[in-house]
Amino acid sequence: MPHDATTALGQSAQGLSDRREQRGNIARLAIAQALAGANSTVIYATGAIIGAMLAPDKALATLPISIFVVGMAACILPSGAIARRHGRRAAFLAGTSGGVLTGLLAAIAVVMGSFWIFCLATFFGGAYAAVVLSFRFAAADCVEPQWRPRALSIVMAGGVAAGVVGPQLVTYTMNLWPPHMFAATFLAQAAVAVLSAVVIAGVRLPPPTPEELTGGRSLFVIARQREFIVAVICGAVSYMLMNFLMTAAPLAMRMCGHSQEASNLGLQWHVIAMYAPSFFTGRLITRFGAGRVVAVGLALTGISAAIGLAGVDIAHFWLTLILLGLGWNFGFVGASAMVLESHRPEEKTRVQALNDFIVFGTMAVGSFASGSLLTAHGWQVVLWVSFAHLVLAVAALGLAARQPAKSQTT
Repeated sequence: MPHDATTALGQSAQGLSDRREQRGNIARLAIAQALAGANSTVIYATGAIIGAMLAPDKALATLPISIFVVGMAACILPSGAIARRHGRRAAFLAGTSGGVLTGLLAAIAVVMGSFWIFCLATFFGGAYAAVVLSFRFAAADCVEPQWRPRALSIVMAGGVAAGVVGPQLVTYTMNLWPPHMFAATFLAQAAVAVLSAVVIAGVRLPPPTPEELTGGRSLFVIARQREFIVAVICGAVSYMLMNFLMTAAPLAMRMCGHSQEASNLGLQWHVIAMYAPSFFTGRLITRFGAGRVVAVGLALTGISAAIGLAGVDIAHFWLTLILLGLGWNFGFVGASAMVLESHRPEEKTRVQALNDFIVFGTMAVGSFASGSLLTAHGWQVVLWVSFAHLVLAVAALGLAARQPAKSQTT
C-alpha cells in the first residue's frame, strides 16, 4: 500500500477512534448527570420538610436547602482548582465522594434528630451538585467548537432521568425505616452516588495543558467583557429564581393542605421540565443564538410566577413548577453557551468556575430570602419578588442585543 494511502487510513482510523471516545465521554457524562441529579432532587423534595421537623425554630425550616446552595457556591472554586491542576475527572470523583457523604450524614441526622448534622449533610450535597453542574462544560471540551452547544445540552438532558429517579426514590423509600421518615431515602441516595462514581471513572478527558496552568488573560480582564457580564447576569437570575421558587414550593404546598405525594409529583415534573428541553436546546442555540433562547427562558419564568399568583390549587403549583423548569433550561443552558464564547481555551476552567461561583453565590442569597419570605409573608410575596430579578436580566439582555460586541476569545 502506498505511503500516502497508509497515512490517510491511519488518520481516518484515529478520527473514528476519537469520535467514539467523544461519544463515550458524552454518554457517560449524561448517565452520571442522571444519577447524580437525584442528589439535588431528594434534597429539594425533603429539605424543607425535614427542616420543619428538626429545626429548633420553624423559621429555619428552609435553612438546610439554603446551606445546600452555600455548599455549591463555596466548593465551585476549589473544584475548578482541582480540575485545572489534576484534570476534570479528579474533580468529578472528589465531588461524588461528597455525594456519598451527603446520604450517610443525612440518614444519621434523621435517626438522631439532629438539625445541624442535617445542615452539614446538605452542605456536602451542595458541593456534589456544584461538581455535577460542571459536567456540561466537560462535554463541551470533548468536541469541536461548532458542536459545543449540542454536547452541553445532551449532558444536561441526562437530568430528565434525575427528574424521575429522585422523586420516586423519595416516594418509595421515605417510610421504609419507621419511625425515621426519609432515613432510608438518604441511604438510597448514597448508593446512587456510588453508582455515579463508577460511571464517571470511565470518562477520558484531555489532561490540563501548560497553557491552562499558567496562560491566559487575568480574570479581571475577562470579567469586564460585555459577553461575560450578560452571561453571568442571565445565568444567575435564571438559576436563582428557579431555586428561589422551588425551595419554597414544597413547604408552600404543605401549608396549603396538599400531600407530600402531590409535592413529590410536582417536583418530579418540574425536574423533568428542567432537563427534557436539553434534547433540542443546543440546536435552538445554534440556529437562533444563545441570546434569543435566554429571552424565551426568562419569559417562561415570568409566566410561571404569574400562574402561581392565580391560585393555590395543586394544578397551579404543578403548572408553576413545570414552566419554571422550562424557563430555567432555556435561560441557564443559553447563558452557559454564552460563557463558552467569552474565554479562550486555556482560560476555560478559571472562567467557568468564576461564572458558576457567581451564579451559585447569587442563588445562596435567594435561597435564604425565600425561606424567610415564605414563613413571614406567604407564597404570593415570594412570587411577586421574583419579577424584580427578571427585569434586571431582561434589561441586560436587551442592552447586549442593541450593542453587540465582537468575541474576544481569539
